[in-house]
Amino acid sequence: MNIHESAEDYLEAILILRERQGAVRSIDIVHQLELTKPSVSVAMKRFRENGYIEMDSDGFITLLPPGEEIAQRIYSRHKLLTQFLIQLGVSEDVAAADACKMEHDLSDETFEKIRAHALGQ
Repeated sequence: MNIHESAEDYLEAILILRERQGAVRSIDIVHQLELTKPSVSVAMKRFRENGYIEMDSDGFITLLPPGEEIAQRIYSRHKLLTQFLIQLGVSEDVAAADACKMEHDLSDETFEKIRAHALGQ
């Protein structure tokens, strides 16, 4: 499965929801990402078929190692970019929104340079 920005957003949302509330169901993703139930259902089916998540009989979603890896990578980018933009003087809301856009498109090289700069390395 070729992972695109929207797929990364779904996996990141599952991770964030899991951290916030412990267990995650499709309806939680619907509310988090402000999407329709059918679109989330189709995405979850594709993720299951491709080994990114599993869903138990009660509808609870668990990230499998490949999905966890992608979610952690995107979420860590998001957090670092948000903090970096805030340090530059950007308001918290704008920084979070901009980080959401940037986290998907930055090359690994550029992100690593920003990370090193932000951490004073």
